[in-house]
Amino acid sequence: MTNSNVRPGIVELRQDVFRIRSERPGSHVFLIIGKNRNLMIDTGTASNYKRLVTCLAELGLNPRDIHLIILTHEHFDHIGATAPFSNTAVIAAHPLAANKIELHDEFVVLAKYLDVEARTIRADIWLNENSLIDMGNYRLQVLHTPGHCSGCICLYEPNHKFMFTGDTVLAGGVLPGIMGSGNISDYIKSLQKLNSLKLDEFYPGHGEISKNPSEDLTRALENTRSLLLESQTLFDLLDTREAFQLYFSANKKMLPGKPR
Repeated sequence: MTNSNVRPGIVELRQDVFRIRSERPGSHVFLIIGKNRNLMIDTGTASNYKRLVTCLAELGLNPRDIHLIILTHEHFDHIGATAPFSNTAVIAAHPLAANKIELHDEFVVLAKYLDVEARTIRADIWLNENSLIDMGNYRLQVLHTPGHCSGCICLYEPNHKFMFTGDTVLAGGVLPGIMGSGNISDYIKSLQKLNSLKLDEFYPGHGEISKNPSEDLTRALENTRSLLLESQTLFDLLDTREAFQLYFSANKKMLPGKPR
């Protein structure tokens, strides 16, 4: 059930589960008000922090009332407003995302895409496959879903049959793309995993919610398989042998055996 009458920019997706719409290009921010602790999923871009403070106030909260922040992956539009919470909230991410965020791995984090200054964020907790976060009213299972990038996770609530998908998949089966550290083969495996779950709806990091998750995930799988076939065709057309010969020639000193 969706209630859009809470506040402008805030939608109550389920009881005590809220979506806060960020300014573009920032991702949505999700909030779960738990029995004893409150959880925020992603934070949007750095400029989104003031908006978050305003929206939290509309819900009777302040930044210190956020006890845990889970980052669905390492891209700047999902992690930018995290730093101001870091003194009072526990920050959690998948190890592959946490490492890139802490090291400011610009090839993956992409902050310079909009000339955004990188701010130091350190994940206090590294979340692995099947880690559980118990909020009292909801229990979220961590699913590692690489493809869009290597550190992507989804958060699945098996009892209430909903899921937060970050940028792994959007409504309509739309794929946000394969960015640095991502790849098609991992994407296919991740989507197969998600498509095996019992779901009533999923909440992506951008766009609308999915009310037809099975159809959307099936369509996303079809899209990734088509992309794999297209890439195979592209590599057949390219002279990849010459490219590999140049690569091995440049690195011949690192290869076993005597140099030629």
